[in-house]
Amino acid sequence: GIFSKPDYAKVACPAAQLTHSLPMVLICDNIRDPGNLGTILRSAAGAGCEKVLLTKGCVDPWEPKVLRAGMGAHFRVPIVANLDWESLPKELPAGTQVCVADNRDAGARTEPEPMGSAAAAPGAVKPKPKARPAEDEDADGTGGAGVAALAAQCYYESWARAPVAVVVGGETQGVSAGALHLAASTGGKRLVIPVAPGVDSLNSAIAAGILLFEGKRQLGASRQREHERQQFPAVG
Repeated sequence: GIFSKPDYAKVACPAAQLTHSLPMVLICDNIRDPGNLGTILRSAAGAGCEKVLLTKGCVDPWEPKVLRAGMGAHFRVPIVANLDWESLPKELPAGTQVCVADNRDAGARTEPEPMGSAAAAPGAVKPKPKARPAEDEDADGTGGAGVAALAAQCYYESWARAPVAVVVGGETQGVSAGALHLAASTGGKRLVIPVAPGVDSLNSAIAAGILLFEGKRQLGASRQREHERQQFPAVG
């Protein structure tokens, strides 16, 4: 069959999906591989993301290979594509903290470079000042830019507070300067997934899955603590 591309604003996601959605947004930054993007969309739907935002430079989410890898995710989570970094914040809930995937030392801080400089490798970034232009992807990384230094921490430490957004970049260049600037302006962090020595980085789809489900776990734990406080208020 041949169909026109759906308007995300008019797509009605299943009620069960909306009921279990979390105040968590996924931002895909220059994800060019169709299989990776489809897998990422599937993970976002599975984790219960509120929506997925795609920046300019990402592969078309309605490309056949993306649809195949997404396995129906396109109709379970709103997808907003072709956004630039100036308009992207309008798609985020008020007060959203933006965190970026990175693989550099969790004890280090990143001084974002000026807008327009090259970004580093995704989910797991090589500690190089610049990354070579790329086509394939291979991590959850970072490089690039921001206004202030971004603190880094391991992904399993506390970072997901509602509402939150996670940026995953393409594997060769990593997240862009725009992503780091946005994270810095919202008080965000760099999330590091530790890997064994000698392993350069993780595939961007794998990194996205790890971070999204950890965010789901942390947000669920926060909800449970809040529920318990309301049921059993502190005395005195």
